[in-house]
Amino acid sequence: MNIVLHYCLKLNSGIFNYRNYNNMREITFKFFLIFILFAGNSHAQKFTDIEDIGMNYYGNVTAPDFHKELEWLNTDKQYSIKDFRGKLVLLDFWTYCCINCIHIMPDLKKLEEKYKNELVVIGVHSAKFLTERGTDNIRQAILRYEIEHPVINDKDFDVWDSYTAKAWPTLVLVDPNGKIIGMSTGEGVFDTYDPVISSAISEYDMAGNILNRQPIKFILEKEKAPKSLLSFPGKITADSKSGRLFITDSNNNRVIILSLNENGFEAKAEEVIGSGIEGNKDGPYTKAQFFRPQGIAFANDKLYIADTENHLIRVVDLVSKQVKTIAGLGYQSKEYGIISGNALETALNSPWDLIVIGDELYIAMAGRHQLWKMNLSSGTIGTYAGSGRESIVDDFLLESALSQPSGITTDGVKLYFADSEVSAIRSADLNNSRGKVKTIVGMGLFDFGDLDGIGDKVRLQHPLGIFYNPADELIYVADTYNSKIKVVNPLTRESRTYAGTGFTGTRDGIKDAAQFDEPNGLTILNGNIYVTDTNNNLIRVIDMATGEIKTLKITNPEKLTAGMITIRKKKPDNIITLSPLDLKQGNGFIKFNFKLPEGYHINPEALPQVAVTSDGDIIEPVEMEVSTKSPEFEVPVNLTGNSGEVIIEVLVYYCDTENAGICKYRDLYFELPVTISGSGGNVVNIDHVLM
Repeated sequence: MNIVLHYCLKLNSGIFNYRNYNNMREITFKFFLIFILFAGNSHAQKFTDIEDIGMNYYGNVTAPDFHKELEWLNTDKQYSIKDFRGKLVLLDFWTYCCINCIHIMPDLKKLEEKYKNELVVIGVHSAKFLTERGTDNIRQAILRYEIEHPVINDKDFDVWDSYTAKAWPTLVLVDPNGKIIGMSTGEGVFDTYDPVISSAISEYDMAGNILNRQPIKFILEKEKAPKSLLSFPGKITADSKSGRLFITDSNNNRVIILSLNENGFEAKAEEVIGSGIEGNKDGPYTKAQFFRPQGIAFANDKLYIADTENHLIRVVDLVSKQVKTIAGLGYQSKEYGIISGNALETALNSPWDLIVIGDELYIAMAGRHQLWKMNLSSGTIGTYAGSGRESIVDDFLLESALSQPSGITTDGVKLYFADSEVSAIRSADLNNSRGKVKTIVGMGLFDFGDLDGIGDKVRLQHPLGIFYNPADELIYVADTYNSKIKVVNPLTRESRTYAGTGFTGTRDGIKDAAQFDEPNGLTILNGNIYVTDTNNNLIRVIDMATGEIKTLKITNPEKLTAGMITIRKKKPDNIITLSPLDLKQGNGFIKFNFKLPEGYHINPEALPQVAVTSDGDIIEPVEMEVSTKSPEFEVPVNLTGNSGEVIIEVLVYYCDTENAGICKYRDLYFELPVTISGSGGNVVNIDHVLM
């Protein structure tokens, strides 16, 4: 079993710390781990076999504490390592661009769930790219990947250096007394740490009075943030014949079809493909399940979907309205090198973008650092370009080296792809058995920035989206971490800024003054560029003739939130408990007074929805849409009997008054303890501030 370790060299620039990779090396271990055990003496014991540990899960070296000036997320306070006495602590050193870091997130969640009373995971975000140093950007990554443990913004590598981390991801396990048990680098985290944590817990229980199983409640970022109609939209493509846009609404685990109006700045939600439930299920639109899909391609009344975190390729038949899996096994491939085989018998590794050329589907296989090709008739699949080694090496197709390709397009002669980890735009020859990969702009894993120019002088920062425009023979690029749209000439190697200031925001207007926030995908239709403005949860439109940028307005938002208001069988995490009230039987009112953010109004095209139930026979159930455009409204209720709890759920839509395309919603869940008495009132007042 192999693991790829990334070795980094620290360089001091006087402005910020760069990290550099030496050549990647494949190291074979019996397990994914080399633990350094500090067990009762001053000598470190190395081992490769879990069985070699014996019964001693106590460290001897004190875990370095966290500096007080560090910013914390997913919590409302700062912590010391001493605050976790009695818990096993697993530190995860990560950076949110890193595909390997993304791959271990499901393993971390499994460990957190299995050992929820004994283990605390703390993310230490030590950024590779400049943009990743920003606390707000890390917050967006936490929301995108649904991380539910505290995260430290280690932007200056203080914690990284104190724990002598050398790679992303690195994990460090700390015992309940604050001593380091050991550390590991790479993927395969659950299989490595599960037996260690299980055995350690058994040993601590035998010793007695070591573990503190009292749960720790963290205030998560998702509990503070409003929801948007879209959730981190990934890629986008278009059908010029029908005037439709197809969007992967990644964190809502679905695909959306929009029909554009004549000017292209408004759209109606036509279809929603997928139930919205995270999973892997074929079938009709309402039953199908995806897991953070990214790439999308349209051809012959079919949509091809890169179901990224399911490690699958799916096809949507737009005529029969059915979803079907055509490639992958539903889990991440652990193989390296050149691969080929039957598509439904071959494991994939984070497919990120797709394009159909004739009968061939080309895949940006980000997790394998390769481009793949699938024959749609024969159902065969395999490596098209890239050796699997992470680097930037131009060579023959299968001898070249790529670095997390995340966007793909074509001019019919070449494939062009955004090679994100080397901040490069590159090409791969088509229909040529001795074809080559060539770099248009981009230099290396740690050569990034925001510089227009020609050839080697150009700097991008982690581009994810790419589209070749036949009309002007230029490549349009979502320069993601620069929050800009760039245009690249594949012949002259010139790159220049097309739209965006480089500062994050939602400002519309002339393209030189408008703002984006980590755009991911783009396509061109009828003279407009459509951009998935991922961290803003928006679709932006650039009029190529005038240079004006607007936010796409979805005119029927209720289509995208259908079924959101339900009588829940399970309490959500974001319960708001109201002060107990004395009420009397009979007719009454619940009066809502919502304070909206400045410049926002209730969406008149999607009015508030309310559901009221109780845990006993207290109140007659209510489920209704409120016919008001005011943030202050009331709902009639009938109190029928016993004391207990009344549950009030409200779905409120509100939009930016100046930019109608920016809409948010909150699904609020209130619990109200009620005592029925003859002297009680008949009005419940709920005041709440919406963010």
